[in-house]
Amino acid sequence: MKLMMTAATAALLTLSGAASANEGQTLAQKNACMSCHGVDKKIVGPAFKEVAAKYAGDKAAPAALVQKVKAGGKGVWGPIPMPPSPQVKNEDAAKIIDWVLSLK
Repeated sequence: MKLMMTAATAALLTLSGAASANEGQTLAQKNACMSCHGVDKKIVGPAFKEVAAKYAGDKAAPAALVQKVKAGGKGVWGPIPMPPSPQVKNEDAAKIIDWVLSLK
């Protein structure tokens, strides 16, 4: 019985993680992030997988990247600046960044 409960709990956690990932991607599409960033290819800005690789293991990255979404940035990935997106809610930006950083 205990084994069944553990398996059921693991399945629910996996589904929950997948739902969160889907929510991050959906928010990225809704907020036009995908106009400039591809998942695995550069469009105007870097591919999201490149961003994930660059910031892998950096515990400060999520908060810093949320601020970059809100305020914009320049110079990190080349000469083309990323425009600010102050209209994106902090919690939505955090979900987008969590999804981006989860990409391998």
